[in-house]
Amino acid sequence: MKLKGKVAIVTGGASGIGEATVRLFAAEGARVLIADRSALGKKLARELVENGYDAHDCEIDVSREDDVRNVIDQVVSRFGRLDIMVANAGIAHPSSPVEDVGIEQWQQMMDINLTGVFLSNKLAIAQMRKQGSGGAIVNMASVLGHVGMTGAASYNAAKGGVVNLTRSLGVAYAKHGIRVNAVCPGFVETPLIDRATGELRTRLVAAHPIGRLGQAAEVAKAVLFLASDDASFVVGTSLLVDGGYCAQ
Repeated sequence: MKLKGKVAIVTGGASGIGEATVRLFAAEGARVLIADRSALGKKLARELVENGYDAHDCEIDVSREDDVRNVIDQVVSRFGRLDIMVANAGIAHPSSPVEDVGIEQWQQMMDINLTGVFLSNKLAIAQMRKQGSGGAIVNMASVLGHVGMTGAASYNAAKGGVVNLTRSLGVAYAKHGIRVNAVCPGFVETPLIDRATGELRTRLVAAHPIGRLGQAAEVAKAVLFLASDDASFVVGTSLLVDGGYCAQ
């Protein structure tokens, strides 16, 4: 029960890595709010409650500051505090040359994958500082925050921003007992990857020395580590969970 009594928000918590994180956090004793745009969050919360866990859901657009603030206010109103923020919500676009990327597509990527993380961090930090008892923030970055990939310029840029935002906030708020870290998964079996078939899937698998894609539950365990007291001396890091992708 690594998170017994802790209160956590997981954005994008209704599917993929977010869902796996919610399930693991609940099993480890946390009270979890699933913040997602999908109606699947309500279904997941209901399932967890039926199995004896303390889970709730709410809709959120992480690119809207008022939405993020409302979610944190809901958690504090219900539980009196916020201990863990997992800024996981994200999107991906089909691969395309940068000259074919429209400004609307670029802006959407920045709004969700970078601004959404910024707002989740900003407002969680404000609440944690108000409480005065520290906390943990885990941001979802990517191997593509460390290395380039043809056809993924906007995703590369957003995730690279998350990696450096994590460093900056980690340095700034460690003295307040707030640990900010990130997880950088390789390619993982999630709904975002489901459309990769045939030759593309073969190339993605081959890019990982371990010889397969990752599982959401494997990434969730890294999130749990960084959110728990096991990582009490870990600050500003970006933990690669990538089957060797970046070691090549």
